[in-house]
Formats: sequence, structure tokens, C-alpha cells
Amino acid sequence: MSRRYGGDFSPSGRREGETPRETVTAERLEPPSFRGRKPMRHGAKINILFVLPLVALVTSLVQPVMALAADLAGVAALFLGAWLTRDGVRAEDAFAERSVARRPAIPRKLFGSVATGLGTGLLVFGGNWNPAGAIVVGLIAGGLHLLSFGLDPMRDKGLEGVDRRQSDRIARKIDEAEGVLAEMTDAIRRARDRQLEARVDSFEATARQMFRQVEADPRDLASARRYLGVYLKGARDATVQFADLYARNRDPGIRADYMAFLDDLEDNFAKRTRAMLTDDRSNLDIEIEVLRERLDRENLRLDG
Repeated sequence: MSRRYGGDFSPSGRREGETPRETVTAERLEPPSFRGRKPMRHGAKINILFVLPLVALVTSLVQPVMALAADLAGVAALFLGAWLTRDGVRAEDAFAERSVARRPAIPRKLFGSVATGLGTGLLVFGGNWNPAGAIVVGLIAGGLHLLSFGLDPMRDKGLEGVDRRQSDRIARKIDEAEGVLAEMTDAIRRARDRQLEARVDSFEATARQMFRQVEADPRDLASARRYLGVYLKGARDATVQFADLYARNRDPGIRADYMAFLDDLEDNFAKRTRAMLTDDRSNLDIEIEVLRERLDRENLRLDG
């Protein structure tokens, strides 16, 4: 007579006659908060720009008073150049990611090159008092900085066939929506919960897919206006209130309600984006069908 196999590695995990073992359910793993993020371009070089002024600051402390003043001014200029360069790289990355965007109002990388050249020149000038050598070294440092990081975007980026007013309206609307998402990110950080931060990042990625769709086809702005305005601002306000409340009592029920709210919101944004894509496909099919009918009529007319 056959007998069911049982053992330590069987599905039941026990032999016949033994008491059943306690079943343990593994905790569901949440996606890491850094998923989908990209490392910052020129990150290592920008870090070096912040470290070099610290080295110059330490060495300048043993200089005489006049040389110390020149060195401190040079260190301050180098710090300013590093800060401007970092913000310039971030602004350029945001500009490159979008289809419709205005050029940065301030060419930060260009000003960063000027500040780096000025700071290097002041460090060389302090103690040596040789203006010619300081100017030459400063120009070389500024040129190398510009060669390493490049220029800022100098022209607005729009779409062919879209007038300037419409492009500006789309860019302004996307800028406002990006500002709301940034406020939402700042608010959820106050909750001090990495899983919640990752969940908000996921929602923001879905919202940005809608941004890119609107940039690709400005006709979708009318149907997405409420999502880019009312719904995003409502999500931001809810996130602010949740973060303040959750930081005080850490209520798991409130956390679960907020997670369900984000799930529904992200699902609605995704559905709206898919609907816009479907409408674009339908419009394309209509244009193709109309063109085919016209070509058929023209061919019949020529044959007749």
C-alpha cells in the first residue's frame, strides 16, 4: 500500500504522526527607494570642486594677513563656483529630460566657470603678488572648468509647428506641476519613512509620464489640465497633512489609508495617460483613413 512521503523538506514539513509546524509568512519586500533614480552626472567632479576649497582653506591659515585675505576670497569664489556648477548640471538634466522647456534663466555653469577662474587666480595672487601669472592661471582654470562641464542650454526647447505662446503655456504649466511634486517630496520626508518616500517617488514617476505626453502632444493639455492642477495640488495638501499627523502618532491605520490613496491616485493618472495615448492613436488612424480615401478618389479621377 502506498504511503504519502513526509519529511523535513516536504511541503507539509512534517512526518506522519507529528504535530504540524507553525507556518511563517515572509514579509513582503518593498521596492528600494533608489529604484528608477539615476546617478548625478559629473557627480565625482562636482565633489572634487567642493573638496579643493577646503584644502586651500587649511593651507591659507598660515599665510600673512594680506595673503590670508586674498586666499579667503579665493576660497569663497571656489565654493561659489562649485555651488553654481552643481545647480547648473541639475538644471541641464531637467532641461534635457523634457520635450518643451525654457532655457535656464541664469547660465549657472558659465558663471561657475568664471567663479572658479577668479578663485584660482586669487589663490595664486595671494602671497606672490604677481597679477600676470594669476590672470593666466585663472583663465586656464576657468577654461578647463568650461571644457569639463560644458555650456548651459542657451535656447528654449519647443516643438515644431507649435507657436511660442502655446509652448510657453505648456512649459509654465509643467513647471508649476513640477513645483507641486517637489513640495510633495519635501512633505513626505517629514514622516521619516523610507517606504512612504519610495511610494511617493513611484507616484511622481507616473505623473511625469503624463507630463511627457502633454509635451509631446499639446492638444492633450486640455484633458490633463485638471490632473496637472487640481488633483496634484490636492495630493500635495493631503501629503502635508498626513506627514504632520503621522509624525506625531505613527498611526498604522492612517498610514494604510494614505497608501491606498496613493494607489488610487496613481492608477487614475496612469489611466488618463493611456487614454491620451489611445486618443492620439485614434486621431492617427482617422488621418490615415481620410488620406487613403482622398488618394483613391484622385486615382479614380485620373483613370477615368
